[in-house]
Amino acid sequence: MIRFTDRAREMVHAFLGDEPSSQALRIRVGGTPRAPTFDLTLVEPGERTDDDREIDGGGFPVYVSDVDVKLLDGATIDYVERVNESGFEVRPAESAIPAAAGATNGDGPTGEIADRVRQVLDEQVNPTIAAHGGVITLVEVEETDIYVEMGGGCQGCALSRATLRQGVERMLREAVPELTAVHDVTDHASGENPYL
Repeated sequence: MIRFTDRAREMVHAFLGDEPSSQALRIRVGGTPRAPTFDLTLVEPGERTDDDREIDGGGFPVYVSDVDVKLLDGATIDYVERVNESGFEVRPAESAIPAAAGATNGDGPTGEIADRVRQVLDEQVNPTIAAHGGVITLVEVEETDIYVEMGGGCQGCALSRATLRQGVERMLREAVPELTAVHDVTDHASGENPYL
């Protein structure tokens, strides 16, 4: 069901200390089905709820709710250390993430906000980052939150976070002031040709 890499298992054991049976790792899923977020916390065994399913993480118990178990089926949990961040990373199985909500003929989400965001990406953002081999695609719109994916040279680029927050998000908010959040759902760890 859930696979822990050797490094992730080692780090969980380090956090659990000398008595691994005294605590459990709880995994909760948030966000949207297309752009899930994951929260991993250590809990006492008495904190297990009725809807928690207990699975073996490789020498320690893992609590996952019955609702979240489907998305986590086939997931890999790793512990990563990057330039500005370190921590657990959950990579769901490809089959667990549905196509973008509202997609029609593979064109992505529809609606007024989607159209305005796509126009900014097509006319202002993508022509600029194309010089570096990059592209940004609208993946999902959920009320006034949008989810984008960075591809090409932007995927895995050390400057991708700055590009998104200081450039792209600013342009999007100017054109679509009702936006409340811009979420990056890119798997930056799998970038094959980042621009450095």
